[in-house]
Amino acid sequence: MSLEDKIAGLKSEQQELILPYFNESVAWRIGCYIQARAEADNLPIAIEVSKAGHRIFYCAMPGSNPDNAEWIRKKRNVVERFHTSSLLMTYIAEQSGRPLLEKFNLPACDYVASGGGVAVMVENCGCIGAVMVSGLTQYEDHDLGVEAIRAVRQELV
Repeated sequence: MSLEDKIAGLKSEQQELILPYFNESVAWRIGCYIQARAEADNLPIAIEVSKAGHRIFYCAMPGSNPDNAEWIRKKRNVVERFHTSSLLMTYIAEQSGRPLLEKFNLPACDYVASGGGVAVMVENCGCIGAVMVSGLTQYEDHDLGVEAIRAVRQELV
């Protein structure tokens, strides 16, 4: 799959994940969904769901480590700055021929070019939160966040 196709796919995916609303209860449900998947599949991950920069849900599963929390913070910073997934921003930078941190002059101490941060988009509002997963590959982290938003979205519409 070409880089252009990956970017188009992630943009389309973001549109499919738009929620009718997002509050603390919805954030908690998304976090619990990921935690249940992690427990069932023995995934060594850390999970965070935030709303407007406020951490609503956080869980560190067995096998995760303190570094996962740092990766989560950096992924959240990317989502909050660009209002899109950290994986999409990584691809957009790659498409331009420059690494994400260089392209946008971002400090490595606060940002990371890695998938696993997914924007929480709400109808007629835009990005108001983020779902972060850390501990697997950047693609698996991203996919787990997307899966959780998609599952909870089905319950809301």
